[in-house]
Amino acid sequence: MTHEIPHRSGFACLVGRPNVGKSTLTNALVGEKVAIMSARPQTTRHTIRGIVHREDAQLVLVDTPGLHRPRTLLGERLNALVQDTLSEVDVVAFCLPADQKIGPGDKYIASKLAPLMQGRRPVPVVAVVTKSDLVDRGRLAEHLMAVDQLARSMDLDWSAIVPVSAQGGFQVAELTDVLVAHLPEGPDLYPGGELTDEPEEVMIAELVREAALEGVRDELPHSLAVSVEEIVERDGSADEETGRRALLDVRVTLFVERQSQKGIIIGRGGSRLREVGTVAREGIEKLLGARVFLDLHVKVAKDWQRDPKQLQRLGF
Repeated sequence: MTHEIPHRSGFACLVGRPNVGKSTLTNALVGEKVAIMSARPQTTRHTIRGIVHREDAQLVLVDTPGLHRPRTLLGERLNALVQDTLSEVDVVAFCLPADQKIGPGDKYIASKLAPLMQGRRPVPVVAVVTKSDLVDRGRLAEHLMAVDQLARSMDLDWSAIVPVSAQGGFQVAELTDVLVAHLPEGPDLYPGGELTDEPEEVMIAELVREAALEGVRDELPHSLAVSVEEIVERDGSADEETGRRALLDVRVTLFVERQSQKGIIIGRGGSRLREVGTVAREGIEKLLGARVFLDLHVKVAKDWQRDPKQLQRLGF
């Protein structure tokens, strides 16, 4: 008699300090780019959901902003967003990069995970050692022991410790298996083929933000917000006979906090902004499956990270 393998479905949340490889790992698990990646810390501002489809399971990944001790109202709101997300998932993947020693930030996050792990309905936490390709075997073994020790020092118990490399694909499938094992039995939560449930506007804003952050100074990431003002199909741009796709006019505003930052984004004679537009447009056309005319504007919204009204207007 053959036993059918039960179908599982549910939510896994990736947490960790800023810039520990959560977005890169989300993209590797899904197999497509759904979360923006940048070498700058703190680039994720929304909980991006990536969806992993398998015959025996559907794993919905929630990528959160990096948990950190907040210094602004925006920081407080991002942390609150992470806490809300954590209380609603089936399993947590706590990312601890192999090339960085365990520090106060990791202990801070572990302390935030402790009540979840020890609650009435305990949430399993898998310790994921990211960027394993960046260190040699001896250093990796030391780091795995340090990750184990972190849990013991707080009287916690990781469900598993899994070293991975999102860049090289090392153990990405194994991590998927471990996360799926913690999901409840149930049907698919999203239709097949969908890779994310983020609205198009959010994805477009993230693509523009990623392009704008590429190669600029450290002061910018926290100070940059992006708002998609409109997406309109240009009249007469589609032609069924020739198979020409419609042209979409996409108008986007980038907000910075100071006049000097506006200069950084625009560049000399607008050269930098044109570059941002070219890079972002490629991603947006792929996302929307249409030709795009991208109209970018840069505005100063003084100290928006500390202003409740401006935060609300920008969607935080």
